[in-house]
Amino acid sequence: MKFFLFTSVFLLFLFPVYSNDSLRVSGVNPFQPLEPGEVKIGGYMGKKIAVCIANSIKTMDVLMLVAPFKTRTETRYWQSEFWGKWFTAACDAYRYTNDPLILAKLKQAVDGLVATQTKDGYIGNYKEEAHLKEWDIWGRKYCLLGLLSYYEISKDKKVLGSAKMLADHLIKEIGNRNISKFGNFRGMAASSVLEPMVLLYNYTKDPGYLKFAEAIVADWEQADGAKLISKSINGIHVAERFPKPKNWFSPENGQKAYEMMSCYEGLIELYKVTKKEEYKAAVENAVKDITDTEIMITGSGSSLECWYGGKDKQCIPAKNMMETCVTATWVKLCNRMLQLTGKPEYADEIEKAFYNALLGSMTPDGKSWSKYSELNGHRHLGEMQCGMPLNCCIASGPRGMMVIPKIAIMMDKYGPVVNLFGNIKAKLKLENLDVSITQESLFPKSDEVAIYVDPSKKAVFNLKIRIPAWSDQTSITVNGDTLNNVKSGSYAEIKRKWSKGDKVVIKLDLKGRIRTDENKRHFAIQYGPLVLAVDQRLNAGQNYQYYEPVTDKSQQIKCRLVESTDPDIYFLAKLSFRVAGKPTELNLTDYASSGNTWNPDSGYMVWFPYLLDLREK
Repeated sequence: MKFFLFTSVFLLFLFPVYSNDSLRVSGVNPFQPLEPGEVKIGGYMGKKIAVCIANSIKTMDVLMLVAPFKTRTETRYWQSEFWGKWFTAACDAYRYTNDPLILAKLKQAVDGLVATQTKDGYIGNYKEEAHLKEWDIWGRKYCLLGLLSYYEISKDKKVLGSAKMLADHLIKEIGNRNISKFGNFRGMAASSVLEPMVLLYNYTKDPGYLKFAEAIVADWEQADGAKLISKSINGIHVAERFPKPKNWFSPENGQKAYEMMSCYEGLIELYKVTKKEEYKAAVENAVKDITDTEIMITGSGSSLECWYGGKDKQCIPAKNMMETCVTATWVKLCNRMLQLTGKPEYADEIEKAFYNALLGSMTPDGKSWSKYSELNGHRHLGEMQCGMPLNCCIASGPRGMMVIPKIAIMMDKYGPVVNLFGNIKAKLKLENLDVSITQESLFPKSDEVAIYVDPSKKAVFNLKIRIPAWSDQTSITVNGDTLNNVKSGSYAEIKRKWSKGDKVVIKLDLKGRIRTDENKRHFAIQYGPLVLAVDQRLNAGQNYQYYEPVTDKSQQIKCRLVESTDPDIYFLAKLSFRVAGKPTELNLTDYASSGNTWNPDSGYMVWFPYLLDLREK
């Protein structure tokens, strides 16, 4: 990423105006990630990222991932996605850590994959007569994403050449046929190859890849296509775009959540090249609809891997809720929207998903991931797939986790952007100015965040700080001076001349909040971004039925934080309730810690039922 300097005069400052020229950064998107390795995360957030890298990414058996590409005997399953999913997460892990052991593993994996490429360009695990069927194109997509991710790191032209051969072979095989006719879920699985095709165009400027990408989007709108643009622009809910399929996991199902979002990820990349506003509008509408109708209190959605209007139904136990593939892809999609628009609501969604659904799906040691997560129930691992010792969600989880270092602190064209809070350090380059940002905080246990801004010399630039939507009353001081007009659900912008050692202190509104469901028959409790849950192992003798929360006039409940003796329980608090008019106290944990013995003896519950009172209106 290159940065450029130009002169700009600010007309309005929240702090005293200085005559010095301000610094500005160029870029395609409003928000841009920092250079690889320039963000380091500690504390609770950093620990979780570290165990994911150590035990989900670095321990992967590369030879096992490559093996299906050598035999090419498949006609039905999706083994070929595992290589690409793991590989792209490992590339992100290398960018974050600069760990030579990860780089060596990446080289072993890419060399092993490229060695399986046939003379005509095919990389996959399907028999020749089964090409283009079932999950074949889907698997090729993940191979392309992995190869291009490695090329971005290594600039190895041999790897780029392999990606081109793979893409050219696919384009030739499909020819003039409609890609929506191939694979599953109204062609969404196959046509999600849109993303790497656009990326390949960006690297090569070969117009053939852009032409193929545009053809994919046009095919969506054909008779049997997924209508991902028209139905979104016309405001049709993602769960209601097609009739309920007779065969759930089949080509006729148009509500498959993971594959749909993967297509929209590709559409964002195509919009960035073509600037066709209908592409952007389709993604924005779809993401808003998913937020409004599907995403549950813990930051994920789906049942049986499909959208189903789950936000309003989340108190009803549903089969196979919140697939981890959906959670990770939702985080990735929100990251793209955050970069594209600079709107804080996407960072809010990532924060919510990270602290709850994503961390809740990872075992405490980072070695494995659940396939589905319940709001009331217990943690359990999913079945292994395709005759291999992993499944789609074990492969997907780390991809969502590795988004966090990308968004924690970013850049816009005027300076740093703080999206997440904790113990986070970042280094930024503004042409001839080096800036260090250091956060110190025990967030989300603590409501105070200290940010130290250290430029290499005095200079005027912006610092943006996300004010979470859940923080009703937030205060910010800069070197002791109070910043006015701080609003929740927005970015506070501080425009001033910065000097080494300047200190920003943020006081967030952390408190227990009561959340009710659509029918006001259930309630849940949130503490900042954390969704709280009651865990049976911490509440002996309680049956979790009909607890009335003891709240103040603002419908807030006091959370008395206590230290946990269990290192795998991050947040523990005592809260007051009434049962049959008598006071009692329950121990609640954060959702991600609840049930994390991964045994039925630590069943947990997020949604408490209200006791029906017929006298109430």
